[in-house]
Amino acid sequence: MKTTAGDPTLLLQLRNVTKRYGTFVANDGVNLTLEQGQICAILGENGAGKSTLMKTIYGIQQPDEGEIIWNGDKVAVTSPSVARNLGIGMVFQHFSLFETISVVENISLTVPGTLPELAEAIRQKADEYGLDVNPEAQVHGLSVGERQRVEIIRCLMQNPKLLILDEPTSVLPPHSVQQLFGTLRKLSDRGVAMLYISHKLEEIRDLCHSAVVLRQGRVTGTTNPRNASSADLARLMIGQDIPTARHAEAKPSCEPALKVTDLSYENPDPQGESLDNVSMVVRPGEIVGIAGVSGNGQSTLARLLSGEIKLADTIADQIEVFDTPVGNVTPGKRRKLGLTFVPEDRLGRATVPNMSLSDNVLLTAHRAGLVRKGLIRRRTQANFADECISSMDVRSRGRHSIASSLSGGNLQKFVLGREILLKPRLLIVSQPTWGIDVGAAAMVRQKLVDLRDTGTAILMISEELEEIFEISDRIHVMYHGKLSASVQARSVTAEDVGRMMMGEFDQTMRAA
Repeated sequence: MKTTAGDPTLLLQLRNVTKRYGTFVANDGVNLTLEQGQICAILGENGAGKSTLMKTIYGIQQPDEGEIIWNGDKVAVTSPSVARNLGIGMVFQHFSLFETISVVENISLTVPGTLPELAEAIRQKADEYGLDVNPEAQVHGLSVGERQRVEIIRCLMQNPKLLILDEPTSVLPPHSVQQLFGTLRKLSDRGVAMLYISHKLEEIRDLCHSAVVLRQGRVTGTTNPRNASSADLARLMIGQDIPTARHAEAKPSCEPALKVTDLSYENPDPQGESLDNVSMVVRPGEIVGIAGVSGNGQSTLARLLSGEIKLADTIADQIEVFDTPVGNVTPGKRRKLGLTFVPEDRLGRATVPNMSLSDNVLLTAHRAGLVRKGLIRRRTQANFADECISSMDVRSRGRHSIASSLSGGNLQKFVLGREILLKPRLLIVSQPTWGIDVGAAAMVRQKLVDLRDTGTAILMISEELEEIFEISDRIHVMYHGKLSASVQARSVTAEDVGRMMMGEFDQTMRAA
């Protein structure tokens, strides 16, 4: 039954959409309209209800109240397959890929065609959109950035009328972002509408025609982002100006906390990342940033440093933590030396999705007095979880919340808080602010700077150049498994580092 009269360009309407989880109201009477070809940003802090609303439109969950109007008809989007049949596609922040099969096999689950036909179509789409994707690669060997490219291509291959994008550029390098934006603008010109979630306000100003602001599940405002500054958009989102990390010059110790010497690693997965003669030093009291386009060896390096991948006994001394060779020992033994680690995949490797936050602190904090003589000290465990939640402003329903129920940004804050509360001597962190809103990102960066100032050595792997420059004391760049010499962050420009990210290592730059 037609429920609207009128406007043939009107594609989607939400009328008083409400979604509850018990007593918690994630979306509260949301109204929204979207025209064909319109790119609308959905702004809000972590936990504001953005992802919940997108999942409702895509059929992953059903609204408790309200209506969804599609092309003038009231519809019940009861599943993602119903959404896809309507012409709604979604690129998820938390990836929906099966790790044990290849890229092309994953895409074949939702896109018709034989595997050879799909592989060729994937290559063509990858070339057209400037997204480097190998259809034959096994998903388990891909970095976060590479998996995100697969999600984007899979969605675009379904020729959607409405494209929902949840943090689509969070791990893409600047040049790939502009290539993607070129594609999105072409799709918009062809009448494809988009709902775009991002915490990168400059991107929203560059790309989007309109913006809707959510706060605590309610629509609190709308604006034209092209007529607003990033500071204006931030104030709409969080109600205040964005703070920046206070970052005095580092005063590192002389003795290294982490030393990597001539580390080479031939990945047994032919599609995986290998390393070529990597050397570096991280000292107590400094933040060393590693920049680079996703898929150039950062993930492999992080796994080698954390102990997820072990070296042969004969070359164990290629990785040293506080003068102790650790290349052949377990993550647990490295943690006993004072190393903590935050992986880029917070839902798969940093937490157990179906366990509570309280139980998830035990994964790495059990040695911090939470377990005695094999028995869990429940009050100590609860206090640790509560402090983690409060110190990082984790928006949840408390320590009993299931990890997978949190928004991506809030889960990231929880994982970071857990590792910081352990008072590490050496912290290795990958993509620390991936998917975190601008206010929370500033808080996280300040926490890292404050931790540095207590004497902790920090190695930060990030694809956010702004972040690299904001808090790093020294910078390396990874390209095709090679690591550049380090440079003082204050002595180079973003353009210099951008060239290095494309492999133009300046041989005249000496290690700082």
